Amino acid sequence: MGWLSKIFKGSVNRVSRGHYNGNSHEGYSTQHTKSYGAHGNEDEDMDHAIALSLSEEDQRKGKSIDTDHHLDEDEQLARALQENTGHSLDEDEQFARALQESMNDGSPPRRIPIEDVHSESAPASSLPQSVSPTNGSRVCAGCKTPIGHERFLSCLDSVWHPQCFKCYACDKPISEYEFAVHEDHAYHRSCYKEHFHPKCDVCNSFIPTNKNGLIEYRAHPFWMQKYCPSHENDGTPRCCSCERMEPKHSQYITLDDGRRLCLECLHTAIMDTNECQPLYIDIQEFYEGMNMKVEQQVPLLLVERQALNEAMEAEKIGHHLPETRGLCLSEEQIVRTILKRPIIGPGNKIIDMITGPYKLVRRCEVTAILILYGLPRLLTGSILAHEMMHAYLRLKGYRTLSPEVEEGICQVLAHLWLESEITSGSGNMATTSAASSSSSTSSSSKKGAKTEFEKRLGEFFKHQIETDSSVAYGDGFRAGMRAVERYGLRSTLDHIKLTGSFPY
Repeated sequence: MGWLSKIFKGSVNRVSRGHYNGNSHEGYSTQHTKSYGAHGNEDEDMDHAIALSLSEEDQRKGKSIDTDHHLDEDEQLARALQENTGHSLDEDEQFARALQESMNDGSPPRRIPIEDVHSESAPASSLPQSVSPTNGSRVCAGCKTPIGHERFLSCLDSVWHPQCFKCYACDKPISEYEFAVHEDHAYHRSCYKEHFHPKCDVCNSFIPTNKNGLIEYRAHPFWMQKYCPSHENDGTPRCCSCERMEPKHSQYITLDDGRRLCLECLHTAIMDTNECQPLYIDIQEFYEGMNMKVEQQVPLLLVERQALNEAMEAEKIGHHLPETRGLCLSEEQIVRTILKRPIIGPGNKIIDMITGPYKLVRRCEVTAILILYGLPRLLTGSILAHEMMHAYLRLKGYRTLSPEVEEGICQVLAHLWLESEITSGSGNMATTSAASSSSSTSSSSKKGAKTEFEKRLGEFFKHQIETDSSVAYGDGFRAGMRAVERYGLRSTLDHIKLTGSFPY
């Protein structure tokens, strides 16, 4: 199952400060630069080019602006701006005269160069390039009162009293040169980071930026647990059931074979052979409800990983998953099974594991079904439903099948059982709603209501079956499911018994 990698890109906003007395305008506008390389508006680019060109010309001349003839230059600038921005000539003339008057008053306008800034802030809306007086008054966007002769800030397409331009999160004035914008609201950069910068679900720290200044994290494809990329290589354990990483504020259970189990999965985990027998009866009733009753009494044993691996070697089975969690045996052998539920000792470790030998006797084509201990009920049940299908095929005289067909149809039965458990017999597939209604309804009434996490866990186990990328288990399941959905389970099984393949 592939994990996801996410990268965030952002932008920065800068606040302008000025003073407005009706005739003069001093200050600079809010600037918005994007770290992901957007070129911006063509009109804004033209305005920037004109302003920078004038600045370079002034520097070459090495002298102050001549106020006796600068009005003509300002009128030319206003006309150039009008051609690019669509403003009326009268407004641009007023702006040019206002600039000239401010120069006469000894208050030259400040030019601020535009810079590329990389930031963790969120993208903001389009921001204005300039704010100029027109009718002699401006209204504060915060308190809705006239600016008058006071100092003001120009940002977010509006002007503000300095004390009225506040952070949307903490409601305190923004006095810094840079601020963040999210959904047209301004934030202190520190407040934005606290509210919107993603935190690692494992270490609970802010996910750091990579060498390019971008936020990059990993995410589980089903649970969407996000975490720092470093946790993939620092030994952070994963739950052997749900695959979620262990957060620093909780401690997973350590099983005797080194597997880790989260506390949510532990809640319904089945730990010994006796504890698994009621679930075994549920699975038998499920098969009987689909007219697939297994007459023979096949022993079910919960075992440790080592016992499972030893039994697999003795059986010489060649097409199981990389980590085997269940087996259907046909040979006589001695297996060590778990006799008593272990307890959780210091450090959340399993202790007092009591096991004993169990001799398998061949009375039919199947000698036993082995299931790995310590897994939650739904996962244990889906593994058991899979292995029961192996037993059914052997006991009913099916020919030797290819791994894709045999493992595929076994995965179909595991998926159908999970579906019946999650929906309590009201599955939306015609092949399961009628066939399994009696077994799933009767068994679900014994188990009581499931928690929301258990339902979600069942969906995860279904998702694992559906997205398996292996040929035998993944492709085999999808081919088998298509056949069952098209022809029904009974007709599919009849076709497999006759031809050794799925119907198409």
